[in-house]
Amino acid sequence: MNDGVYVGNAGEDAALDRGWLLGHFKDAGDPRHCEAVEIKWGVHPCGDRRARWVKGEERTALLVLINGRFHVELPGRRVVLARQGDYVVWGRGVDHSWFAEEESVVLTVRWPSVPGYASVREDRTSPS
Repeated sequence: MNDGVYVGNAGEDAALDRGWLLGHFKDAGDPRHCEAVEIKWGVHPCGDRRARWVKGEERTALLVLINGRFHVELPGRRVVLARQGDYVVWGRGVDHSWFAEEESVVLTVRWPSVPGYASVREDRTSPS
């Protein structure tokens, strides 16, 4: 990483930091440190769901389905991502939650990268 370049594997690196590959939370000397955007490689087992809705969102988000079947819950509607490449974008102030109908991999891009939004493990529930 001394030359400003980082090469990795999304699946392996995501397992080290709750799925997050890039954002303000990476060390300042790491090429993956960025205050403009956050990127997450989310691997969700069947039945995985966010325990609580995100309220008062201050970022814009893009969520792209890599594989599986994934639901994004928004006020008054549910978006089902079923085909590889399906995606949804929501902006500032839009509350949201999610649910993995099948084992799913999703790529999330959020901007800006805002300190204080770190997700904790209690925000997810998985089937026993």
